[in-house]
Amino acid sequence: MAKKPVTSRRGRFFKLAGMTASVAGQYAGQRARRLFRSENDEGAQSESYTRMADQIADTLGELKGAVMKVGQIASQTQDFLPKEFSDALEKLQKEAPPMPFEVIVGQIESELGKPVSELFEYLQETPYAAASIGQVHRARLHDGTDVIVKIQYPGVDESCDSDLKQLRMALRLGGLLKMPKESVDRLFAEIRERLKEELDYENEARNIELFREFHKDQPWVLIPSVAKSHSTRRVLTMELVEGDHVSKVTRDRYDQDTINLIGHRIFMLMADQLFRFQCIHGDPHAGNFAYRPDGSIVMYDFGCVKKLKPEIIAAYRNALVSALEEDYQALDRHLIDLGARVGSQPAVDEAYYAMWRDILVVPFEDREVPYNFAEADIHKRVAEKTSTVFKYLDYFKPPVESIFVDRMIAGHYWMLKRLGVQAAFREELERYLKA
Repeated sequence: MAKKPVTSRRGRFFKLAGMTASVAGQYAGQRARRLFRSENDEGAQSESYTRMADQIADTLGELKGAVMKVGQIASQTQDFLPKEFSDALEKLQKEAPPMPFEVIVGQIESELGKPVSELFEYLQETPYAAASIGQVHRARLHDGTDVIVKIQYPGVDESCDSDLKQLRMALRLGGLLKMPKESVDRLFAEIRERLKEELDYENEARNIELFREFHKDQPWVLIPSVAKSHSTRRVLTMELVEGDHVSKVTRDRYDQDTINLIGHRIFMLMADQLFRFQCIHGDPHAGNFAYRPDGSIVMYDFGCVKKLKPEIIAAYRNALVSALEEDYQALDRHLIDLGARVGSQPAVDEAYYAMWRDILVVPFEDREVPYNFAEADIHKRVAEKTSTVFKYLDYFKPPVESIFVDRMIAGHYWMLKRLGVQAAFREELERYLKA
């Protein structure tokens, strides 16, 4: 039997408070047990982290909203939390149990002020998609237009601040946060700001129009238009624009040339948003993109959009140029400008930068020979070297201003890998870096 959704602020508070108390108790017990061991038992610590992480992930998945969204971000941000936690939270990217249909109907009628039967010719009961702060249903307007309706879960926006406060307390009392307080403050402030924007569907409607304008000269970018008459702050109705999920991009419908074309276009989307528009689509998971056999790319979900400061773009561009040219003294300076390096610390050993550079720039090394993303192992090579960061733990900090840039790039790396793109991006990258 499905659990009754927790939609009241009071109910959410007690659910999160119970989770926090349990996690804090487990952490205290783990620390006490460690006192009686002759040496640190990493296996036992990992098992304890996994138990705590699973409990937190289950609670976040049930409550949805701000806390689930933070969980999704955390699963993509390895320097934020221990690996066991990120692993447990990965399921929040894939699994979002749907809200009961009667709750969805009530929210639509409350927001739009009319019975669903007057608003739509039909509204499909089975969700088209379910996510962290809302779910999507197919429908048809009375004029025959096929649409999708995005409905925000009740209580999510009112509980955002208290949810974040409780989650942060759970992570702190569970010994799970691996960053200094100042960095945690900035990170949660950034997440809160993005969430407040994402919870405002009127803001998303404006973002959709902005990105439709950005990409108006690229007919291969398809972005659904908004039905303003059926949209409010918590309900967003858009034209139905369909494509194939990445899992449906199969060789029987997409030849390698088409896949490579899509790969080049994905790269162009990223680079245009970063360097030309200075405004990025900040939620790059597979569910927010679709593809067509003619090489078109469909983009969905513009709730998380990050406008970037010109100085951050300049620092990012300069850091990339320095890394490509193997000028590690310049790279060190530009990382300080980017906010990723603590300026008061002495210069970082150039060999350390060279190690990371040799891992991360592999797809851009050769101008002629295409890089095969299907065989890419950059994520594995990064994982193998994560222990080296402890030597420079005080030298680096999560670059809060550019965290969504890193998230965008990581998300598209996985997209290129899943698609099996074969492409050489060096010349394209250099064109953007020189612009």
